Amino acid sequence: MPPVPRHIAIIMDGNGRWAEARGLMRIRGHEAGVDAVRAVTEECSRLKIQQLTLYAFSAENWKRPRLEIELLMQLLKRFLVAERETLVNNDVKLTAVGRLDALPSYVLRELELSKEVSKNCRTTNLCLALNYGGRNEIVDAVQKIAREIAAGRMKPEQIDEAMIFANLYQPNMPEPDLVIRTGGEMRISNFLLWQISYSELYVTDTLWPDFKAEHLHAAIADYNTRERRYGGLVDRLKAPAT
Repeated sequence: MPPVPRHIAIIMDGNGRWAEARGLMRIRGHEAGVDAVRAVTEECSRLKIQQLTLYAFSAENWKRPRLEIELLMQLLKRFLVAERETLVNNDVKLTAVGRLDALPSYVLRELELSKEVSKNCRTTNLCLALNYGGRNEIVDAVQKIAREIAAGRMKPEQIDEAMIFANLYQPNMPEPDLVIRTGGEMRISNFLLWQISYSELYVTDTLWPDFKAEHLHAAIADYNTRERRYGGLVDRLKAPAT
């Protein structure tokens, strides 16, 4: 089996366009997108990918019509309830990042139960980014550090990249190796801004409800053609034969 990324992060875009192209309400596209979430999660577990992070609801999504937001929250609740068996059967642990306290109480209740049910799963960590924004995460991390400085427990000179990383929402999260965006748009939409500094990007025109295991394999195959230099150079010179 070819090597796989340790951590794949996906911007799941195109649900609304998928529905509109079929003359359906936008929520039908989000409902169809749940099937793609299940298919990709199961395949990541089969491939033993350590972490899959899905951009499920951004901090900016609150700007959408009130009815659509309510339908999305109800869909999220149904997903959390319906997929618990899938999580456990595929040895997938569920976690979440974002300003979670702003989510409806009925969503938080089911989220916590799903996290509890799957806490002993080990193959793949499925992390849902909910009410998430990359800038918000950095702001929240800086505020945590500022409180420590104000309390006299640390000095400004101690702040470095490792300190900021340690105060992010999920400091044990490995940095994403591969970021996939569906739907063809060429932007990262405020997603994991700190963590994806050196991630490989893969954009596909496939809309999220149509994204299946074969599309995931295509993204991984493309990833395996990349040279990850992290700002350095690859030494292409071979040592002389002895």
